[in-house]
Amino acid sequence: MIHLSNVSRHFRRGPDVIKALDRVTLEIQAGRFVALMGPSGSGKSTLLNILSGIDRADEGEVEVAGQRLTGLSEDELAVWRARHVGLVFQFYNLMPVLSACENVELPLLLTDLSRPERRRRAELALEVVGLMRERFEHLPGALSGGEQQRVAIARAIVTDPDLIVADEPTGDLDARSADQVLALLSELNREFEKTIVLVTHDPRALRWVQAIYHLDKGSLLEGVEATRATQAVEQTLGVPPRSAAR
Repeated sequence: MIHLSNVSRHFRRGPDVIKALDRVTLEIQAGRFVALMGPSGSGKSTLLNILSGIDRADEGEVEVAGQRLTGLSEDELAVWRARHVGLVFQFYNLMPVLSACENVELPLLLTDLSRPERRRRAELALEVVGLMRERFEHLPGALSGGEQQRVAIARAIVTDPDLIVADEPTGDLDARSADQVLALLSELNREFEKTIVLVTHDPRALRWVQAIYHLDKGSLLEGVEATRATQAVEQTLGVPPRSAAR
């Protein structure tokens, strides 16, 4: 599903060059639910943006869902992303003047589906994420944080994408709602075989994901360093040790 080879991304800050990613090589098989973890500024969100086609690598090769992204134009990237990637963010990014169902319909406006078919698919996506039907017509402001994130996840899956990328989706939620969102993502992975890449600081994600990749200062940790990083997360939860992804 995902193949990154020697991917680097640099940003200029005045006279300085910031290495957001430094020669990252990563492979993730289809149907996996994995987490990207690391301290703030380690490159997690940059990596997520590159593999979802939101940002471009300065160096290296990026291939996702059978498509080499490196040479695509901005328009081609937008078309590819709309077909293959579902995006979930920390702050939901819902349109406040649209109902839950209308928010979920938004990605389908780029298709040639009829209005009744768009509505049917939006309602089905909301049912999949467990939002109560009586909440379908509520505006986002009338929904709890957990419910708004369910709407955001429904919007991400309504086009039936190959890949779901989630950037800190539990960061603005209480513990109970965060666990519910992680359980929902796990269900989408198990029941619908969605490949999911989750960026998170939340150690509770360890209970749900199948593998963890650790980033630090733009580099992917490997071997002993990766194992130690995973064990540090495990210790915060008191869970039995297991091997790191790398």
